Amino acid sequence: GPAVAEDMLGRMHFDEKIIRRVSYLVGHHHTYDQIDGLDYQILVEADFLVNLYEDGVTKEAVMHAYNKIFRTEHGKRICAEMFGIEE
Repeated sequence: GPAVAEDMLGRMHFDEKIIRRVSYLVGHHHTYDQIDGLDYQILVEADFLVNLYEDGVTKEAVMHAYNKIFRTEHGKRICAEMFGIEE
């Protein structure tokens, strides 16, 4: 969780601003209505790709996520390729 990320990054001498951001992202990556940066969006999209694949969800669920969650060009492309969506 966030505490582990803070400890690890602190021991690696990362800047405090980076540590706070990573900690925030780790703690909020399952909160989809507060995305406030490209880093957060990419993390959410990557997490969705893994979860959609591992959970073996329906095509309808994939399309819902594709239309509601995916915003980046690359995220949409990867999702489309993984799940056979025609863009």
